[in-house]
Amino acid sequence: MPAKVDWKLPLILLLLCGSTNAHHSFVVHFDPEDLMSISGTVTDYRFRNPHALIRINLNDSTQTWTAETNSPSRLRRRGWSADTVEPGDRVTIEGYRARDGSNYMRLHRLIHPDGEVLIGHTVAEDADGE
Repeated sequence: MPAKVDWKLPLILLLLCGSTNAHHSFVVHFDPEDLMSISGTVTDYRFRNPHALIRINLNDSTQTWTAETNSPSRLRRRGWSADTVEPGDRVTIEGYRARDGSNYMRLHRLIHPDGEVLIGHTVAEDADGE
């Protein structure tokens, strides 16, 4: 008589493996050698998991860029909040260009017109996977 097989544990392990592979490292998507700077007007700011996003229209252009940064929990430790920027704010963003050539970057730092600087992603974080 065949032994009864319990599929619960293998199924749970399979589901967990799928979710852990969903988060890729920084260097898969962004070029650490291509630090660039853009300035413009914020059109959208989303302070939520898994990564905060800022969209800006470039100065004197209809071109829109999206800057992705860290999780809200990490950003709060660096002085960010849900009110750090608002649509209409003028900012400069330094970040690492997306490898696919799109208007997308990983935010390194955000600079307000008054000179206030907020750090987003640091190269040291590459080692811990964020």
